Amino acid sequence: MHEIEPFYNWLEHYTASEDPRSPLFGAENNLLSYTNTIYGYYIHPQWDDIDSETLFIKILFADYDLGFAVIEFIGEWNDTLNNDIMSLKRNIIDPLVAEGIKHFILIGENVFNFHGSDDSYYEEWFEDVEEGWIAALGFRDFVLSEMRNFNLDSYINSGGNLDDIYWRTYTPKRLFALVNSLIQKRLGP
Repeated sequence: MHEIEPFYNWLEHYTASEDPRSPLFGAENNLLSYTNTIYGYYIHPQWDDIDSETLFIKILFADYDLGFAVIEFIGEWNDTLNNDIMSLKRNIIDPLVAEGIKHFILIGENVFNFHGSDDSYYEEWFEDVEEGWIAALGFRDFVLSEMRNFNLDSYINSGGNLDDIYWRTYTPKRLFALVNSLIQKRLGP
């Protein structure tokens, strides 16, 4: 796990720790020391802590003019034991929404498991971005299946053409434009 790094090719475009509007502004990642663990396994020091024992993130990009953010995840998304959605919602999502972010692209390639609970925080998040959307890219099929078991597909767009996006090949704004167009097609006229 310690070798899995957050996507770094967009660093020339955005760094959350240097963005005064980011909830992670001023966060320091010590590249010389591995301190964060998930179930006793060290993770790369570039991942950011959201006050969860099992889920860490990296805000890869935020554009306040277009109102979107791309967030990458690593670990186990565990709402049952750790209420990870509460930590994510209160510590990351709420501050971003307050800054005008209403479109969220969630990258879940490194989410290795999901344990659900109730959907109230997801519903709240969905209502907060009424004029926007939440999209999941790269999540494993069994993770999405488990999320559907808790009705989260009512709030988070996933599957279909979203599964075919090789997001690393895009610039952040082109990725947003593509995901937005696919979701608009789903919503219809």
